[in-house]
Amino acid sequence: MKVKFCFCIILLAFFASSCKYANPKYINEGVIEYDAKPVDETNPMAGLAPGKMTVKFKDDKLAAELSVMGVFTTTFIYNPKKKNLIQLVKMFDVKQACIDDEKSISEENKKYELTFEETSEKKEIAGYSCKKVIATMVDDPSNKFDVYYTDELNINTPNANTPYSKLNGMLMQYRLKKFGLEMEFTAKGIEKEKLPSEDFELPAYYKVISKQEMDEFFKSIQ
Repeated sequence: MKVKFCFCIILLAFFASSCKYANPKYINEGVIEYDAKPVDETNPMAGLAPGKMTVKFKDDKLAAELSVMGVFTTTFIYNPKKKNLIQLVKMFDVKQACIDDEKSISEENKKYELTFEETSEKKEIAGYSCKKVIATMVDDPSNKFDVYYTDELNINTPNANTPYSKLNGMLMQYRLKKFGLEMEFTAKGIEKEKLPSEDFELPAYYKVISKQEMDEFFKSIQ
């Protein structure tokens, strides 16, 4: 009887897995469009905040691009095999990049350290079923907000080397702080699309600078 029960469990798990892989939404290459807005509208940088973010994904690599009025564009590229984060900045004739290693990324994430409380709640975002967790800032436990993520996309460890590394799924609604401005992102559409490998690489014509130089650059334009 026990053998029969175990067999049934294995069979159900197999069919559940098969259905997941057969789902046309379960893609490993495409583009996600997010609405973006500053959490604090009174922040001096809020007026320069982008209204959207585009995230490209392919073979577990990610490239997130934010643009302000087409004049200023910054892109973050993460490659899980290289375990580094490339930041590209383009503004008029300026084209520069910095490369953060794991240690530098970890130090940056500690500035926005979070704990998560799982819930049973779900909601649909951009056509995908998303699980809800409640995020709490470690350095300010009174600061809590909702986060939604989905496991219906075929992307492994999409949150590696981010404050959300403990969540095993693509973030669909979340917050992040960079250069003194906290933003909230909400996915509004996902499209399957063939993407060139060059979208996830450092362009040869970008000047590579240090993290300190990049930080000083952002301070100069605030």
